[in-house]
Amino acid sequence: MDRENGDGDIEGGGGDDGFRSSIGRKYRPVLANDRAVLEMSSIDPGSSSSSTSAFADHPPNLRKVKTSVNGSSDAKEGNALHQQQPNGTQQQESKLELFGFDSLVNILGLKSMTGEHVAQPTSPRDGEDISITAGLPKPSAPKLGTLMGVFIPCIQSILGIIYYIRFSWIVGMAGIGETLLLVSLCGTCTFLTSISLSAIATNGAMKGGGPYYLIGRALGPEVGVSIGLCFFLGNAVAGALYVLGAVETFLKAVPAAGIFRETVTQVNGTAVAQPIESPSSHDLQIYGIIVTILLCFIVFGGVKMINRVAPAFLIPVLFSLVCIFLGVLLARKDHPTEGIVGLNSKTFRDNWSSDYQKTNDAGIPQPDGSTTWDFNSLVGLFFPAVTGIMAGSNRSSSLRDTQRSIPVGTLAATLTTSCLYLVSLVLFGSVASREKLLTDRLLTATIAWPFPSLIKIGIILSTMGAALQSLTGAPRLLAAIANDDILPILNYFKVADGGEPHVATFFTAFLCIGCVIIGNLDLITPTVTMFFLLCYTGVNLSCFLLDLLDAPSWRPRWKFHHWSTSLVGALLCIVIMFLISWSFTVVSLALASLIYKYVSIKGKAGDWGDGFKSAYFQLALRSLRSLGANQVHPKNWYPIPLIFCRPWGKLPENVPCHPKLADFANCMKKKGRGMSIFVSILDGDYHECAEDAKTACKQLSTYIDYKNCEGVAEIVVAPNMSEGFRGIIQTMGLGNLKPNIVVMRYPEIWRRENLTEIPATFVGIINDCIVANKAVVIVKGLDEWPNEYQRQYGTIDLYWIVRDGGLMLLLSQLLLTKASFENCKIQVFCIAEDDGDAEGLKADVKKFLYDLRMQAEVFVITMKWDAQMDGGGGSPQDESTEAFTSAQQRIEDYLTQMKVGAQTEGTPLMADGKPVIVNEKQVEKFLYTTLKLNSIILRYSRMAAVVLVSLPPPPLSHPAYFYMEYMDLLLENVPRILIVRGYRRDVVTLFT
Repeated sequence: MDRENGDGDIEGGGGDDGFRSSIGRKYRPVLANDRAVLEMSSIDPGSSSSSTSAFADHPPNLRKVKTSVNGSSDAKEGNALHQQQPNGTQQQESKLELFGFDSLVNILGLKSMTGEHVAQPTSPRDGEDISITAGLPKPSAPKLGTLMGVFIPCIQSILGIIYYIRFSWIVGMAGIGETLLLVSLCGTCTFLTSISLSAIATNGAMKGGGPYYLIGRALGPEVGVSIGLCFFLGNAVAGALYVLGAVETFLKAVPAAGIFRETVTQVNGTAVAQPIESPSSHDLQIYGIIVTILLCFIVFGGVKMINRVAPAFLIPVLFSLVCIFLGVLLARKDHPTEGIVGLNSKTFRDNWSSDYQKTNDAGIPQPDGSTTWDFNSLVGLFFPAVTGIMAGSNRSSSLRDTQRSIPVGTLAATLTTSCLYLVSLVLFGSVASREKLLTDRLLTATIAWPFPSLIKIGIILSTMGAALQSLTGAPRLLAAIANDDILPILNYFKVADGGEPHVATFFTAFLCIGCVIIGNLDLITPTVTMFFLLCYTGVNLSCFLLDLLDAPSWRPRWKFHHWSTSLVGALLCIVIMFLISWSFTVVSLALASLIYKYVSIKGKAGDWGDGFKSAYFQLALRSLRSLGANQVHPKNWYPIPLIFCRPWGKLPENVPCHPKLADFANCMKKKGRGMSIFVSILDGDYHECAEDAKTACKQLSTYIDYKNCEGVAEIVVAPNMSEGFRGIIQTMGLGNLKPNIVVMRYPEIWRRENLTEIPATFVGIINDCIVANKAVVIVKGLDEWPNEYQRQYGTIDLYWIVRDGGLMLLLSQLLLTKASFENCKIQVFCIAEDDGDAEGLKADVKKFLYDLRMQAEVFVITMKWDAQMDGGGGSPQDESTEAFTSAQQRIEDYLTQMKVGAQTEGTPLMADGKPVIVNEKQVEKFLYTTLKLNSIILRYSRMAAVVLVSLPPPPLSHPAYFYMEYMDLLLENVPRILIVRGYRRDVVTLFT
C-alpha cells in the first residue's frame, strides 16, 4: 500500500515490475506541466483518464489510455496498463485489476480528491468543464510560508491609520483604564474569531473568496453571499478609510500643500488660547480622489505588481514602531516639547480616568462641538485597528501549507498586535498630558526619535499599502461571488480563471471614491466596523454550527477550539455592534437580511454541503428517536399518505403521476403540514432497471415540486406490482414516520383491460394493507377531482358503517380546510340494523361529534339485512336493478367457468392461483348488501360534492373477481367517492 513520506514523495509498498514499485522506490511528484498531464488534458472531458507515475519515468513511451469510472470494459483496459520496455517486451498487468478502478498512484486519484467532485462543481453550475489540473497551484508561482504569507500581511492590515493618528487621542478621551477595557474587548473578539477561522480553514482545502468561501460552505450559499457582499462593502469602505488617513497625515506633514485651510481655536484650559490647524475637508476630498485613482492604476497592473511593492510598505511600519518606542523612552531628555512630560507616574494617574468631551468634525475638543463621544462610540472608532485577521486566509492560494500557516500566522499576528496596543496605551498615557493627547493628532510623529519626519512618511506609506490591499482584495471577493453564479445580477463581475477583475475593480473604486467624498474619517469607521463585525459573526457562527453538529467530515487539524468559544465570539461581535450604534447595527442586519432574501428568491439553488443541511439531518434523527417506536397519541397524529402513482391505466410518458393524485394528497394535509410519499413500481430486474429507476425518481420528484406538493418520490423495481407493493409496505419509512395511509385510485378500467390480473393485484394490495395495519383510501372519479381553483358547493356525505378510529371524520375536516371544499357542509349517515337502535345511535353520534368539535348533520338509516333478503325490505330502485342483474349473471358465468376448469383438470375450485370455497347464498347476500347501500347513496347523496363510504374488506376464500363485482355494484353511478378503511387505532380524541 502506498504511503507519503515527510518530503511529499510517494513510496511504493509493493507492486510489479511494470510500475517499478519495489519497496523503497520513490516516485517523482507529478506536476501540472508534466507530459503525462498535458497528454491526458487533451482527452475528451466526458470520459475519465488514467495514468500512473510510471509515465513520468519513461516519457518517450507515453500513450493515451481511456478508462471508464463505472467499471465497464474500458476500466479494465485502464487498469491493465501495458508499457513497452526498450527491448520491445510488455510489462505485467496491474495486480489491482480486481477492484475495477485505477490505483491511487493515478494522476486522477488522490490529486482530484483535493478539489470538488466533477459531477458536483464548487459552484452550482452544472455541466461545467473542469480540468484535471483545476485548483492545483501553478509550478511557477512562488509559495509563501507562515511569516510572509500570513503573519506579515495580517500585521500590515491590522497596524494602520487608527494606531498612528487616533490611538493616542482615544487614550486621552477614554483614559488609560477604559482604553484597557476597550482594547481587551476588541482583542478578545478578534482572538476568538481567529480561533474559529483557524478551525474552519484547517478543515479542508480553501479556494478563492476568503471568508466568503468559508462562510458559504459552512452556512449555505444564501448566508455566504449576504455576508460576503457585506464584507466586500466593508473592504471597499476600509480602502476609503486608509486613503483619508494617508491624505490627512500628508496634509499635517506638509501644510503648504493644502488648497484650503481651516483654523480651529481650542480653549484648552490654559491662559492663552492656542490656534490649532486641521486639514480642510475639501482638501481631504480632492487629494483622496487623486490617491484612489493612482492606487487603482496600480491594482490594474495585477497581483504581480502589488506583490513587488508590498514589501516596501513593511519596512516603514517596523521602522516607525522602533522610532516611536525610542521616542517614548527618551521623551523630555532629548527634545523637550510642551505637553510631553516623559514617562511619569503622576501623568499615568492623571490620565487613568476618562474625560469625554465634545469635538468638532475633525476630532478637536470644542465646548460647543457637534460630536459627543462616549465609550460606545470609541469602540466603533477603534475596532478597525484590530481588523485584518482575514488577510492570511485571503491569500490561501499562495500559501505553501494552508492548514499550518493560517492558524499559526493569524493567531500570532492577533496576539502580537494586541500586546502592542496594550503596551502602547500605557506608554502614551504616561508620556503626555491629556491636553496633548487630545489636540495632537500626530503624537506618534511628535515623540518619535530620531527622525519624526520619516515617521510621517512611514505612516503615509503604510496606510496607502493597507488601502492598496483593500482595493486589491475587495474586487477579487466580488469576482469570487460572481463566479459562483448564485446571483444573475452579478454576472457582470465574472472573470475567467487567472484573469484580473477589471469591472469589479472599477465598481470598488467608485464606492471608495464615494466614501472619500464624505471626507470624515470618524464617520466612516463605524460603517467599516459593522461590516467587519458582521463577517466575524458569520465566521464564529459557522465554526459553532460545525463544531456543535460534529459531522464525520468535520476534522479540522487545528484542535484548540470548542463550540462554546465560537458562540462567545459570535455573541461578543453582536454585543459590540450594539455598543457602537444600534442604528448602524439595525441597518447592517437589515441589509444582510435583504440580500439573503433576494438570494433566496432570485439566486440559483446549490448544495455545498453546508452546516444547515447537517443540522436538519441531526434534527431529523433526534426527532425520529424522540418519537420512538410507540404509537403516536391521537392529538399528534398526522396523515402520512403513501400515494400509489400509476397502479392502473396508462399516462403519457412525461407525466409520472396522475395530476389529480397530487391535488388529492394536498387535501389530506392541514395548511400543507405533513409528508406525502409518492411511489411507483417499475416492473423488471433491478440490475437492468436501476438507472431507469433513478431517472424516473428524479422525474417524479420534479413533478411533485411542480404541483406544489410537499412530499418525496420513490421508485421501486420489482418483478411485478404485488411483490413491489409488499416490499414497500414493509420497509418504507422509519419508526413513527412510516406511511399510515395508502392512497390509490379505483381501477375503473379493470373490466375492459384485464379480468384476472388487476382484480388479483387490487385485492392483494388491500389484504396487504390490512395485514400491515395501514389505512386505505381509494379514490373513484379521480379525473373529476377538483383542484384548488374549482370551488365546490353542496355537502360532504359520510356513510359511517364500521368503526375506523375516526379516520373518515378526520378526512372530512381536512377537506373543509381546502379552498375548493370550504363552502361545503358535512352530513353523517349511520347504518342501524334495527329501528330501536336508531334514536340511541343518533344521540350518541351527535354527542361524539360535539366532543370532537365537529359540526355535522347526523342521519340514521335502518337496514334489516335478513328481512331484505327475504323481500321484506322492498325492491331496490329501478336504476340499480339492471346493474344488480348484470352482476349476478357475470358471477354465475365466471363460477361456471371455474367449475368446468376444475372438473377438466380434476382439481378443486381454483381462482387467483389458490383454492376457493364459494357459498353462492353468501355471494348473493353480498351483492344485495352493496346494491342496497348504493341505492341509499344515490337517494341521499346524488348532489353531494364528495361521498365517503367505509371500505368492505375482501371476503375470505372469495375470488378477487367477485370482490370487484361487489365494489362495482357499491359504486355504481356515484361520480366522486372515497372508499375509506381505518386501522386498529384512533386518529381523533375527545380530550384536550
